[in-house]
Amino acid sequence: MKDFMGMMQKAQQLQERAQQVQAEAAEHVVEGSAGAGMVSVSLTAKGDLRSIRIDPSLLKPEEAEILEDLMVAAHADARSKGEAFLQEKMSEITAGLPIPPGMKLPF
Repeated sequence: MKDFMGMMQKAQQLQERAQQVQAEAAEHVVEGSAGAGMVSVSLTAKGDLRSIRIDPSLLKPEEAEILEDLMVAAHADARSKGEAFLQEKMSEITAGLPIPPGMKLPF
């Protein structure tokens, strides 16, 4: 029974730390870029878009499709950096716990 109580305590600590990481992710800003930095986006690590920066040379009507593609690519770049941030933080708090590889905690 002692092991069960210890496991429950660890689970509660894990839940509290996971909530802290989520709050931190809402504030942590990552930047993604595309087109050699001609388009960049800033997102929180949770994926909320904060800003978009577009090089003025891209603001030509005939290049609208290129700009749209670059914006999507920059967003994907920033999103992957935010996910990497969250994964790193979660691996720090779950270190030593017997969680199967690939299992994601509920968020």
